[in-house]
Amino acid sequence: MRKPKIISPLPGPQAKATIQRDQFYLSPSYTRSYPLVIEKGEGSWVTDVDKNQFLDFTAGIAVNATGHSHPKVLRAIEKQSQNFIHMSGTDFYYSVQVDLAERLASVFPGMGPKKVFFANSGTESIEAAIKLARYHTGRPAIIAFWNAFHGRTLGALSLTASKSVQRNRFLPLVPEIYHTNFPDPRNCPTNMSAEAYASQCVENIREQIFHKILNPKQVAAIVVEPIQGEGGYIVPPKNFHAELQALCHEHDILYIVDEIQSGFGRTGKFFACEHFGVEPDIITCAKGIASGLPLGAMISRAEIMNWPPGAHASTFGGNPVACAAANTTFDLVQTQYMANAQKQGEFLKTGLKELKQEFAVIRDVRGLGLMLAFEIEKKEQKYPSHFFDHEITLRDQIIEEAFLAGLLLLPCGQNAVRLSPALNIHQEECEVALAIIKKVLKKI
Repeated sequence: MRKPKIISPLPGPQAKATIQRDQFYLSPSYTRSYPLVIEKGEGSWVTDVDKNQFLDFTAGIAVNATGHSHPKVLRAIEKQSQNFIHMSGTDFYYSVQVDLAERLASVFPGMGPKKVFFANSGTESIEAAIKLARYHTGRPAIIAFWNAFHGRTLGALSLTASKSVQRNRFLPLVPEIYHTNFPDPRNCPTNMSAEAYASQCVENIREQIFHKILNPKQVAAIVVEPIQGEGGYIVPPKNFHAELQALCHEHDILYIVDEIQSGFGRTGKFFACEHFGVEPDIITCAKGIASGLPLGAMISRAEIMNWPPGAHASTFGGNPVACAAANTTFDLVQTQYMANAQKQGEFLKTGLKELKQEFAVIRDVRGLGLMLAFEIEKKEQKYPSHFFDHEITLRDQIIEEAFLAGLLLLPCGQNAVRLSPALNIHQEECEVALAIIKKVLKKI
C-alpha cells in the first residue's frame, strides 16, 4: 500500500524559493490553504518540488476527475494537438466539439433534443446561462440562494452569496438578483421534519419574494446548486428540488441547475440533480469536464436556446484540445469511474461516520459519492498556524496537520473539510486518507 512520503520540512527549500517569487509577482487575491508547490502529479498522488509525496484528496478543487495526467487523456490531448490546437468554434466547425456536445446532450436528464454552448470555465457557463435565461424569457429577474457559489465574474458574482470578501468593493453588481434560503438540514427547526423545512423554503419564495417584492412574471430563472459546494457540501432534503422545479413550472420560470462542482459523475450519478428526480431546463458544468483543461458548458433544452448568431460567443470556449480531453474523460467517467465514485464514496462516508463516533469534534458527515465533507465543532478559540502569521480555526488546523502528514484537503463552508478526490481513487488510498485524518484528530 502506497503511503505519503515527507522527506523535508514543509515547505522545503525549493518550495520556499517558489513561494517568495509567487508573493512578488502574483495577485494577492489568490487563496492558499498551505504551502504546496507541486512539481508532478500522477493519479491521486502529487510530488512537490522538494520530492515530498502527497495523497491528493482535492483533485484541483474537484477538477481532475480522472486523476493527474491520466494516460488516455494525455494521448487524446497529444493526438488533437498534433492535428490543430485552436480554430475558434464561434466562427468555424470541428468534429471534436460536436462529438462532445452530442455526448453531453445524451446524458442531460429528460427527453427531447438539447443544445450546448461551450465556455472556458464555470463562471463563464453561469454568465451564459444568465444571458440565455433573460433572452429566452424576456424577463429581468433571477433568484439564487444564500451561501451559494456560482463564480467571480460580475454576473456570476451577483448570484454568489457565500462570503462578503468576494463582493467587497465590487458593487454595484448585476441588478434584479434576489436571494432566498437554501434548506440546509442543520437549520431545520427541531419541531419540523427536514422535508417540511424544505417545503417551507420553497414556499418562502412565493410568500416573501413573489408576494412582497417581485411579480413572478418578471422572473427569468431560479439558479440553484443541487448540492451546495463552497457553502459546505450541503445536501438538501429529497423533496426540495422537485418542489422548486414545480414552482418554476407554475410560473414559466427557467429551472437552472449549477452542476459545476457536483457534475460529471462526482456524486455517483452523471449529474447530482438525478438523485432528486428532476429535469432542469438548463445545466451548467465545468471543473471535472476535461480532467484539468479549461472548459465549461451550458446545456439546455433545445427550444430554450433560441438566441440568434452573435447574441453570445467565446473565442476559446470549446477549444479542440480541451474537447478532446473532455471526450475521453466522459467515456472513462461513464463506463468506469462514476460507479467507482459511488462505491468509494460509500466507503469513505462509512469511515468518516466511524470517526465521528470516536471524535466528538466532528459534528456532521455529509455528501454523496465523492463529494463529501465532515464538519468540525465551531470554537471561539483560535490556533497558531504552521505557515501563516495570523491565527486559524480548528478546522484549518486540521487541514494544515493533514498536509504535514502528506494528505491534501481543502475547506468548505464555515467549518467543514471537504473530500473531493479523483473519481478513480482506489480503496487502499481511501484507507490511507482515513488513517491520516484519524491520526490528525488524535494529535489535536
